[in-house]
Amino acid sequence: MHFKALALASFVSAAAGQSLTEALENFQEQLAGMTDITLLAPSDAAFAGTLANDSLTELTANEAMITSLFSYHVLNGTYSNFSIMPEFIVTALMQGPYSNVTGGQVVEVIASSNSTNATVSFFSGLLQESMIIPPGSTNSSSGSGNGTTFDGGIIYVIDQFLVVPENITNTAVQLNLRSAVGALGAADLDTSVNGLTDVTCFIPDNEAFQAVGATIATSSDADLARIMQYHIVNGTVGYSSTLTNGTTLTTLNGIDVTITELDGNIFVNSARVITPNVLVANGVIHVIDGVLNPGNMTASADPTATSQEPAFSGASAATDAPFTSGVTSATTSVNTEAPTSIASAAAGTSEAKAPVQTGAIGAAALFGGAAIMMNM
Repeated sequence: MHFKALALASFVSAAAGQSLTEALENFQEQLAGMTDITLLAPSDAAFAGTLANDSLTELTANEAMITSLFSYHVLNGTYSNFSIMPEFIVTALMQGPYSNVTGGQVVEVIASSNSTNATVSFFSGLLQESMIIPPGSTNSSSGSGNGTTFDGGIIYVIDQFLVVPENITNTAVQLNLRSAVGALGAADLDTSVNGLTDVTCFIPDNEAFQAVGATIATSSDADLARIMQYHIVNGTVGYSSTLTNGTTLTTLNGIDVTITELDGNIFVNSARVITPNVLVANGVIHVIDGVLNPGNMTASADPTATSQEPAFSGASAATDAPFTSGVTSATTSVNTEAPTSIASAAAGTSEAKAPVQTGAIGAAALFGGAAIMMNM
């Protein structure tokens, strides 16, 4: 099938409104000359869910946002099968107002097995899971690697729109990492980290901050800034597939962190990664279970222990999670309990729980991060 007709059928069939149709036509004209691509086409049901609740006006308000959204659904390269280990595939969403990753924003993809009827899941912003629907199937809860070839590459129908990754602080809010957001704000780093290019952020969860809260909450502004800078790597986007045992990464304050990998678990110094690969507009977040201490960079992991000692020797816990006063609460429920890159998840065992965003995906969710970036 000719690409233009295929794209038009995939993206315009459920659209209503002349301005949206024109924007989609402009998008497919942009892609008409491209070859060696994989197109992820949201199903009619995905369109219906996205266009619910009068969100069409939001879609039609900004043609550039629409184009960017659909560019994120175009993978560079033709993929006829996918691995049981996470792959981070570059899309046609290039560096610009909605992405700040050199070479283009990525989407994470993982297959449940090596079989031809494997479930294939794509993880995008806010850990949104979108699954391939097999040709001719009406079951949106399963998928396979069976795509439809066309003269430009291959197309897969997916059951949910991908979500354009949002900026670091807004993503952290939606993941309920309120202490980290508050600490970044108190250290006057929130705006600057959102504007960096190619970032890896190791973000402690609220419990990690609470465990040392009585100590770091009384830190000076300079000390708090130094602590928070020790969680941010600029110039390298370190997805889990590249965080190999012994890797060192230099943080914003010039001090290295060390990666330990064992049996599918990843540690940063002595903190364990509990939710990896949360894609953000300018890189990736890994949620960790401990606050890193730039004054104790030799703190190392004990992978056999059920929990790690805090990197702050003699630190006192706080009654409540610190730095949360005035921090916005999450408006979306995101399951952060199941890393997508551990061995059990990759193998598709019964223990693996795919992180999914709950509730209907509307235009505000699809474009919220992009709009925030434009207004920074």
